[in-house]
Amino acid sequence: MEYKSNELLICIASRQMEDGTSAFIGTGIPMLAAALAKRMHAPNLIPLFEFGGVGGTLEVLPLGVGDSKTFYKAFAALGICDLMETAQRGMVDYGFLGGAQIDMYGNLNSTVIGPQPKPKVRLPGSGGANDIGSSCWKTIAVMQHTARRFMPKVDFVTTAGYLTGPGAREAAGLAPNSGPYRVVSNLALMGYDDETKRMKLLATNPGVTVQQVIENTGFELIIPDNVGVNEPPTDKELTLLRNEIDPGKLYI
Repeated sequence: MEYKSNELLICIASRQMEDGTSAFIGTGIPMLAAALAKRMHAPNLIPLFEFGGVGGTLEVLPLGVGDSKTFYKAFAALGICDLMETAQRGMVDYGFLGGAQIDMYGNLNSTVIGPQPKPKVRLPGSGGANDIGSSCWKTIAVMQHTARRFMPKVDFVTTAGYLTGPGAREAAGLAPNSGPYRVVSNLALMGYDDETKRMKLLATNPGVTVQQVIENTGFELIIPDNVGVNEPPTDKELTLLRNEIDPGKLYI
């Protein structure tokens, strides 16, 4: 079956989540990815939504993190402070993030483009992104891949990645062994080097070359000897996305 680029993003993001784990879910692609994961390979995934839904079945796609559908057949209906505290207690495995800019250490900017206090563009800001990036064990960023977005240095650190490199998160008071885990883009899947904490290429998307990824990255990306290729969406994944998860095509 033919597929759209955002359907590929959803499928790749979905495959990053494991069964029996918990994930802080944001509006859009993360919602569809979590719903797909629960149907495909992670039936015991526990989605958490910023406004208090814990463990909803995602049988019906929510329109946003405050939608009543995030509470449908959920384990609990809590509040935003309860959810942030849950993450601070170390009880949330994955957190989904996005932003206008990202650097080699996974720091994200969703605040301003250009220097403060007179930026060229003022963006929506953090919302719960800083809390998620600071408190969840592993974060997954979903981004459009261009050199203007993958920056040598972000204009503003809205959400902490590995900050300036090895040891920086711990020095800032954040939990050891936590931080950026994956970056899912329209070109590739990236991870992070254990020693240097720098972003590295794991797999290209179908039809994308390693050189294309390099050309669209504004910093030196670690390129391992063996770079994989992400599997395209399966017919089953696409059927679930189109017929069950988002039949109204709200996001796809």
